[in-house]
Amino acid sequence: MSSSAEAPVFDPWRPSFVADPYPAYAELREGGRAHWFEPSRQWLIPRHADVSALLRDRRLGRTYLHRFSHEEFGRTAPPPEHEPFHTLNDHGMLDLEPPDHTRLRRLVSKAFTPRTVEALVPTIQRLAGELVDSFVASGGGDLIAAVAEPLPVAVIAEMLGIPPADRPALRPWSAEICGMYELSPSEETARRAVRASVEFSAYLRGLIDERRKSPGDDLISGLIAAYDEGDRLTEQEMISTCVLLLNAGHEATVNSTGNGWWALFRHPEQLAALRADPDALLPTAVDELLRFDTPLQLFERWVLEDIEVGGTVIRRGSEVALLFGSANRDPARFDRPDDLDLSRADNPHVSFGAGIHYCLGAPLARLELMASFGALLRKAPGMRLVREPERGTNFVIRGLRELLVEI
Repeated sequence: MSSSAEAPVFDPWRPSFVADPYPAYAELREGGRAHWFEPSRQWLIPRHADVSALLRDRRLGRTYLHRFSHEEFGRTAPPPEHEPFHTLNDHGMLDLEPPDHTRLRRLVSKAFTPRTVEALVPTIQRLAGELVDSFVASGGGDLIAAVAEPLPVAVIAEMLGIPPADRPALRPWSAEICGMYELSPSEETARRAVRASVEFSAYLRGLIDERRKSPGDDLISGLIAAYDEGDRLTEQEMISTCVLLLNAGHEATVNSTGNGWWALFRHPEQLAALRADPDALLPTAVDELLRFDTPLQLFERWVLEDIEVGGTVIRRGSEVALLFGSANRDPARFDRPDDLDLSRADNPHVSFGAGIHYCLGAPLARLELMASFGALLRKAPGMRLVREPERGTNFVIRGLRELLVEI
């Protein structure tokens, strides 16, 4: 397959591909460094070196609107009825470029300093322990619903200062919004995302009003203080930042937990090694599980200036799809990439991205994963799978519908 050929092995809407995309990724890597994919009109980039380099290349951007209009860039503006989703999405720092990205990230990063994250360790361990205790007492069940989902939602909601009674709505809103990050989402998906965007924004606007009147020791109060001190943070930016932190702060962790345990159950010798010495192995195990079955399979960038990848010129106005899942299995960078090796030390996976958009919450995600895996390994050492899990239908955000286990 030449670098300019279509990629027929890549079919993100075929259930068998979604279940196991890794053999197709191997074909893509062997066939070239850039592949045109007509259904989504994107260039697929499958190799680790290219994905890593393009994540850092400032000739690409998460948006183009800081430099061009839709017309100048050869693109059509989104339908007006999708406006609530795009207003919410486009004002978060993940979809902004400097200088707005720099300003927002500087403000939000104050909540994710090493000292701040380290201070959360006792809280995260306590929450994980309580969830696992309840799970063990009930004899098991759906690990996703009982442990994987509640932990990161509770942590990020605690940081934002969202009252416990309001938290059940967060995960459904997030799931509806994240549906728009799949390739070529349907109109029904867009409708659901718009509704969730309207409801979530209205809720946060009310919460921001409350925090203005009665500030607390939370991130929303901190963002309000920065705004009040003239740091040019708009209310829409505050709302979009909170939604981004919730979505990014738990979607990957939830799916990494489910994908990780499913990988461990399929590799009993690795699970046995982890159970034998969890304290020693967990730090490298968490990163290996993130690499082995990547929770975010694809990350998109707009081409702001012509680039060349493997002899293929990709013109300004194009969109590239950086295949994280493929990059993380590239034999040119990883020894035995299709083997799960929990002791793998040389592990430069791209699951958290790279460059200016590197995941701000990566240290927090690692802490949450270590806490939940550690609690389950200690308190449910004989946990076993009830039946093979059903994978979700989404490709970009890769996870399980449920993972039924017994203690």
